[in-house]
Amino acid sequence: MMPTQKLLERLLAPALALAFAMVIATVIVALLGEDPFHIASVMLSGSLGSLRSLANTLEEATPLILTGLCVAIGMQSGLFNIGGEGQLVVGAFIAAWLGVKVPVSNAGLHVALCLVAAGIGGAIWAGIAGILRAKLGAHEVINTIMLNYVAFISTNYLVNLPYFKKPGQIPQTFDVAPSAEIPRLTFVYNYTRLNAGLFVAIGAALLIWIVLSKTSFGFEIRCVGHNPVASRVGAISVVRSMILAMSIGGFLAGVAGAERVLGVHKHFVSPFPFGYGFGGIAVALLARNNPFGVVVTAIFFGALASGGAQVDMVTSIPRELVTVIQAIIILFIACEYLFSRYRPRMRVLKDE
Repeated sequence: MMPTQKLLERLLAPALALAFAMVIATVIVALLGEDPFHIASVMLSGSLGSLRSLANTLEEATPLILTGLCVAIGMQSGLFNIGGEGQLVVGAFIAAWLGVKVPVSNAGLHVALCLVAAGIGGAIWAGIAGILRAKLGAHEVINTIMLNYVAFISTNYLVNLPYFKKPGQIPQTFDVAPSAEIPRLTFVYNYTRLNAGLFVAIGAALLIWIVLSKTSFGFEIRCVGHNPVASRVGAISVVRSMILAMSIGGFLAGVAGAERVLGVHKHFVSPFPFGYGFGGIAVALLARNNPFGVVVTAIFFGALASGGAQVDMVTSIPRELVTVIQAIIILFIACEYLFSRYRPRMRVLKDE
């Protein structure tokens, strides 16, 4: 089969999922009494129609790139890490803690310290699920879901302690020191929350692509994802690959949380703004776990988010329509994934 034909086949399922999602969204908009073409025009204007809109789109896409990579590298190893939300929250809290409490005068060093520490926190959180899966066979989906709740409740408790809490009724930390703030990209738009974390996210995508496609470790991860039994026979450590894949994904999610704190909110607040961890699932599925595809898909979902905010402001359609579109995409991609996974088994049963 020609490489071009293989590429087209890989793109077919995401394209169909996206098309079906848009058709259903159009029907929903029409049933709500709005003109679908007008809504599409408003959404396009709110996502790409100006430098401000473009900055908002890229700002929304930044954490989605990192959480999408978190899910993608887990899927490459055969694991479904849906704990990105909890890993992100853990990383966000650690970044806020170090950004407030650790006195570092050098801005670059302080930001790097917060990012790395947040990543390590996320890696440990995801690594727990990886160890339980690799050592005990406990399913990572259940583990990561439960760890999400542990992360939410634990950080909510900690942020209310006098050591962390800023005086007032809102459970939030003090603002991080200026040396811990990620610089905002004001050259795109003067009043923007878009920050240099975008370059960190794109750099992470490039690094993950190199690791997966150009290194023996990446080859081992992909082998374990395709067939753990054959990998074990081939002297590949399945346990090591699973734990490391989950931990690397958790590291990326933790960095995403740090980016939200250091570059956008400047503090940790409970409940922490959610959705990026679960949005990363849709990003990874639509990108078919390709790191570069994750970047493109994250920008697409960032455009949906920023455009949806504009739609929410000027029309009667709520921004939750974006969540509906994401859910539909996940549904169609999941159906295609299950069909392709069990199609060979169905053929064998038919031949028998």
